[in-house]
Amino acid sequence: MSLNYVLVIEGPAYGDQSARTAYQFAEALLGEGHRLSRVFFYQDGVHNGSALTAPASDEFDLVAAWQSLAKQHNIELQTCVAAALRRGVVGEQEAEQNQLSATNLAEGFEQAGLGGLAEAMLTADRVIQF
Repeated sequence: MSLNYVLVIEGPAYGDQSARTAYQFAEALLGEGHRLSRVFFYQDGVHNGSALTAPASDEFDLVAAWQSLAKQHNIELQTCVAAALRRGVVGEQEAEQNQLSATNLAEGFEQAGLGGLAEAMLTADRVIQF
C-alpha cells in the first residue's frame, strides 16, 4: 500500500544531522513507492532553502539535493515565511513587502505560512518531523 507523506524539518542544512537524515528518509520512502507531497522547513530548517549555501566541493550539497529530489518527484518545498524572514531567508514577494534590497530563496522553494503545513497534514497519511 502506497502512503502519502509530509516531512517537517527543523534542522539546518549544515550544523546537525537532522535535515540530511530527513533527505535520506525521503529517498528511501520514494524508493519504496510511497509519495512525498510536501517538505515543510520550519525554525532553523528554513536554512535548507537558502541559495547562498556554498559547501566545499567534497561535501554533500543538501540544498541542491532537495531541489533535485523535488523536481524529479514533483514535491513541494516550503519554508515557513515567518521563520525564514527572522533568519534572513527571503523570497521575492517578501523582499518587496518588507522593502529589502535582496533575495536568497533557492529555486524550487516557496515561502508559506503555517496554514500550508496544516493543509498538507490534512491530506497526508503520515507526517514525520525531523
